[in-house]
Amino acid sequence: MSTLEFFFDCSSPWTYLGFEGLQDLLTRHTDLDVIYKPILVGGVFNAVNPSVYASRENPVPAKQIYSRKDMKDWAELVGIEIGQPPVFPVNSVKAMRGAFVALEEDCLVPYARAVFKRYWTDLADISQEEILSDIVTSVGMDKTAYFEKINDQTYKDKLKDTTQELIDRGGFGSPTLYLDRTDMYFGNDRLQLIEAKLNGSRG
Repeated sequence: MSTLEFFFDCSSPWTYLGFEGLQDLLTRHTDLDVIYKPILVGGVFNAVNPSVYASRENPVPAKQIYSRKDMKDWAELVGIEIGQPPVFPVNSVKAMRGAFVALEEDCLVPYARAVFKRYWTDLADISQEEILSDIVTSVGMDKTAYFEKINDQTYKDKLKDTTQELIDRGGFGSPTLYLDRTDMYFGNDRLQLIEAKLNGSRG
């Protein structure tokens, strides 16, 4: 059995595409062991990839136009809708700490999918507790326990530690994936390469 680690932050539209692409891949590779690792991508940018901020401050118009087209094409292929949230970038720290709570309660996929959709499709501000409260309720989690945990130092440390782990392993953004620990891939469009590798490993 192969293992795939998926480092992700729901504040990234490309990660939304990668997340849904991964769910599709899993329909063909049901024995693939996926380990979801929530991170705070801003922490990664601050540490090793500040060029992201520079490109936002001085965008290349032609590249921006193409990027919007590219994202629309990918969204249509995957079958999701990605809009332009009025709050961008968004503070996703609470939502990503909450992903650890969802992992404990074995509902990470519906939780993350709901967070992605609320932000990128519904254009809601996922930094707000009332939005998170709706998401938590929709996936059957206990709101009181959820908010107690995401404000606890243990969950703050979990998010900090996985973010640092990604940095230490050579990552620089979201989504970053590792096949069998050492084979690194970055971006939603690398799932085809991962699947080719999986198919090859099965002869």
